[in-house]
Amino acid sequence: MWVGIAVLATNALAGGWGAVAWLRKRVSGVFWYLLRAAQATVAVQVAIGFLLLARGETAPDGLHIAYGVAPLVITLVSEGMRLGAAQRELEDVEDVDALERSEQIAVARRVALAEMGVMTIGVLLILTLALRGYQTGGN
Repeated sequence: MWVGIAVLATNALAGGWGAVAWLRKRVSGVFWYLLRAAQATVAVQVAIGFLLLARGETAPDGLHIAYGVAPLVITLVSEGMRLGAAQRELEDVEDVDALERSEQIAVARRVALAEMGVMTIGVLLILTLALRGYQTGGN
């Protein structure tokens, strides 16, 4: 139960922080620490869930298991999409080293904001699924 609450809390915090920073167009270093904490709680939750299933414990229904595993899948897909977002921001840039320092900073900022946007959507989706998993857990 405590790990489930941690998943909810860390993803809510990371999602809220990321959404506010992204909407304000501010690159946030704090967001990445919150994101990694949220991802760690998801990994721990999935590992505990698999251990419980391996011990013979049962879930209320199959949906509960799906809602438990889906956040890990979303985390992995989001990381892949983050790479794609960075590549899209860089596709018009021939040589980053040839750019002036101010242009390099502008490109880096666009990449960071695009990555934050993708990862924020991912953690908000995880939060939604975790809430639904919590709801199915009591049935």
